[in-house]
Amino acid sequence: MTLKLKIKHVWPVMVLGFVSIPLTLSAQTTAPDSGTDWRSANDAVGQLKRGHADVLKWEQANESPSTTQGQVANGLKLLTIEDLTRQAWRAHRDLARSLTRLDTATVALIVTGRWTEVDPSLQRKVDGMDEVLEVAVQGRKAWLQAVATRQALAQYRAALDATEAANELGRRMVNVGNWSKLQQTQMQLAQSTAKMNLVRAQYTADQAQAGLIKLLGLSGQYTHVTLPNSLPDVPPQLVPRDEWQKKVKEIQAQLPVAEGIRNQSNVDLALAAYQASHALVKGTRDELLKTREFISEETLLHYNGMLSSVWDLLGESRNQSQAVIDAIGAQRDFWIAEADLQWVLHGGEPESFVSLGGGGETATPAAH
Repeated sequence: MTLKLKIKHVWPVMVLGFVSIPLTLSAQTTAPDSGTDWRSANDAVGQLKRGHADVLKWEQANESPSTTQGQVANGLKLLTIEDLTRQAWRAHRDLARSLTRLDTATVALIVTGRWTEVDPSLQRKVDGMDEVLEVAVQGRKAWLQAVATRQALAQYRAALDATEAANELGRRMVNVGNWSKLQQTQMQLAQSTAKMNLVRAQYTADQAQAGLIKLLGLSGQYTHVTLPNSLPDVPPQLVPRDEWQKKVKEIQAQLPVAEGIRNQSNVDLALAAYQASHALVKGTRDELLKTREFISEETLLHYNGMLSSVWDLLGESRNQSQAVIDAIGAQRDFWIAEADLQWVLHGGEPESFVSLGGGGETATPAAH
């Protein structure tokens, strides 16, 4: 069983705000029909009934052609941690000798992220084992960041769709005298902000992908790589602290005394990041997203009962989008913290540990 954020299942209002309105308005923008035009656009908010199925169909139909073509043309797929780890090792030919000294089972444990099952004595027996693990973890963290930024892009686009729909409705209401120019200006400001957020998000995603390609030694060969649509599911329960500490003792038995003391300090920091990041994922799933879903459903009911306006509905759509973005960030942070923890348990020394909610960058200095 895995802990899922169920991001795709919290979009009933987003479907209304992001799909129905833009598609309806696009056919009407060129020639507004005075008094009834904005009302018909307003009414269009409630037309879609199939929720999740509609949004998936719309996403497929509106996927960026340039992105799709680039991924197909380049052909390199990094859809799993295993794909990523093996590609990271290929970029470091000096690791070939160390890897040949590892049996197939050990390599399989490393590439699938099951480092706690790796024999700790290999740190002593295999020259270059530290680098084998370091390359794997650095590649994994870059991959997680690239996947997360790509996954979040859809939410920023959705937020922009909602503000564009609101601005278009406002413009039509001004044209027929139902709104003041000042009221519409507020919608224009929201749309401008959403545009800038999307530009930032796109730049961040592009930089994350470029950084991953460079780290893998693929610069000049690929401009894009095919990544999964979403991050891996987060486990519902943490590995008990006692089990981690047992592993710590096994690793420290292989280390000089001074390194062992330093390693214990890093273990404490890594464990704190691991536990806190998991708590944030659960809080996002069990509280933030569920509460936002309830608000969305109630807003829709109020709208259908004419107790709230289309502006309330569109505003809630934007809030929903931001909640999903926060959930993606929490999920990314957990996996980065988990990667650091497993590395530290094998004697690794990260430069710093993940800054929770900080865009995936690291902040807490490690012990050196």
